[in-house]
Amino acid sequence: MESSREDAVEDRGGEDEADTFRILVTTDNHLGYLEKDVLRRNDSLESFEEVLKLAVHEKVDMILQGGDLFHENKPSRHVLHHTMELLRRYCMGDHPISFEVVSDQAVNFSGSSFPVVNYEDPNYNVSIPIFLIHGNHDDPAGEGNLCALNLLSVANLVNYFGKPEDIEDISISPVLLRKGNTRLALYGLGNVRDERLHRLFLRSKVKYLRPKEQPDDWFNLFMLHQNRAKHGSHNHIPENFLPSFLDLVMWGHEHECRVDPEECRHSNDDSTVFITQPGSSVATSLSEGEVKQKHVALLSIKGTDFKIDKKPLKTVRPYIFHTINLADSHIQPELEDEVMSYVSDQVKQLIARKPIDFPDSSKLPLIRMRVIYDGGYTPFSVLRFGQKFVNEVANPTTILNFFKKRESRSAGLREDDEMAGTRGTELRTGEVNTRSVSDILVEQLQRDKLALLSEQCLANALQQFVEKEETDAITDLAKYAIQQTQQLLQSRSSSVDAMDHVITRHQDELKKQQESSASLSRTSNQQQQMEVSADSDDDMPPAPPTTSRGRRGRGTKRTIDSATGESSSKRKRSESCAQGSSRGRGSRSRRRAAASIR
Repeated sequence: MESSREDAVEDRGGEDEADTFRILVTTDNHLGYLEKDVLRRNDSLESFEEVLKLAVHEKVDMILQGGDLFHENKPSRHVLHHTMELLRRYCMGDHPISFEVVSDQAVNFSGSSFPVVNYEDPNYNVSIPIFLIHGNHDDPAGEGNLCALNLLSVANLVNYFGKPEDIEDISISPVLLRKGNTRLALYGLGNVRDERLHRLFLRSKVKYLRPKEQPDDWFNLFMLHQNRAKHGSHNHIPENFLPSFLDLVMWGHEHECRVDPEECRHSNDDSTVFITQPGSSVATSLSEGEVKQKHVALLSIKGTDFKIDKKPLKTVRPYIFHTINLADSHIQPELEDEVMSYVSDQVKQLIARKPIDFPDSSKLPLIRMRVIYDGGYTPFSVLRFGQKFVNEVANPTTILNFFKKRESRSAGLREDDEMAGTRGTELRTGEVNTRSVSDILVEQLQRDKLALLSEQCLANALQQFVEKEETDAITDLAKYAIQQTQQLLQSRSSSVDAMDHVITRHQDELKKQQESSASLSRTSNQQQQMEVSADSDDDMPPAPPTTSRGRRGRGTKRTIDSATGESSSKRKRSESCAQGSSRGRGSRSRRRAAASIR
């Protein structure tokens, strides 16, 4: 980071705190990860509570969360209840809000039933507002195209934004914030499939709306949740895709902690964009990148200058990663017991090691050993090996990760064969996303026909289960098929002996009914949402904006301005919202905000 920008915030910080945004930045909290694991079920929740405690201790103005707040698209009631409990305990209170929203909130929060920032609701006392986007784990799906963040939003606990209205032509409208003389344009884009977003960038179908008045006086902060590391030719977002007017990019999805701002220069105009990657607050992939100590970022913004301080998380479970090569043991490959004993000794040495970067030594550590088995060695049972360390490590069934390198089949890319599987294995160019799980299933079922289920419906249900974490998709399909078959048999008054004959005779009819029912369901859903997918969005018009009455002692009046370049209906919503806002009580000024968007 340029020292001049950091020093500017540092030198002037004591002069006028009224002009400085203090923001806690976190991402990839994965609440609910391994909630059925006796030892690790509370790891994600404990780390998230520490994040909220830090926000209270540091007296921040707001929290920015960069996606994957939850680990699953449908978190359990226990996880959802605990999350809401934490948000209410640490983010509600009488502490005054020292900044104001000056953009059209009906546009910023168009996906909400109550399109207004939560702290302006007169029925709630919000002390620390949270602004967040969805990730690839907790993205909208299913009926209504909703996610768990919508539940938190309608309960007024968070401000959920960044949900694109048109996934084929994305326009990102910023939330414009003002604190004293500092103006912050907060851009957000929830997770979109990387291949699609990569294609949209190449086609110039991703647009950023800029403040119309004095655009150079705004600090431009962009939150996104995408692959940063290259996993294929189009399965990531290159850093040079980012527009040069941005001052800072908060990059979610990548779990490696790289909080310190990294400079990205555009070759065409020699402009500079800074990127901060907070990483996850809990280890999920057990990769080498997660060995680094977990941090959150304390971001200070004054004028167009910024500064980032790293705040370590102390409740994170210790994690040690190590790589060994069986060839270095000089043990003959056929002596499996001796090889296993050698690996066991290596693991014991790791357990005895005290990791410096993880202060909480009371928790059993996570141990991950990459075992390279080149040279004629064969992998042995990981589960059987892990039983020896049940009371010594927190992940006995995933200690070992057998790894074998192969010669590159395509220039510029490495192809790895990891038997235990790790996130981030690189594929050959041209093979990315060419065959899905559902395609493979359909091919198999064309050879082995099913009796009751439609092969295509089962493939679609499997795709929803795998890609969208719709855990009930296959079960719901099976229940429907059983109910459908029962109705057929009852209508035919079939005897037990004749059931097989009736089912076989009407097999194609049953499958066509299932496919027709699925088609009607999709058509009904498309009337409510643009596309049933990981990166789709509601197409329903938002509810009329709620008029904020304010509250005494809660700071200055928050006014809402219209946005240019929008439809007439949006302009009318903006005007009515601004008029309603001017009638509010408890404000010291009734001025209209100067900011608008072009």
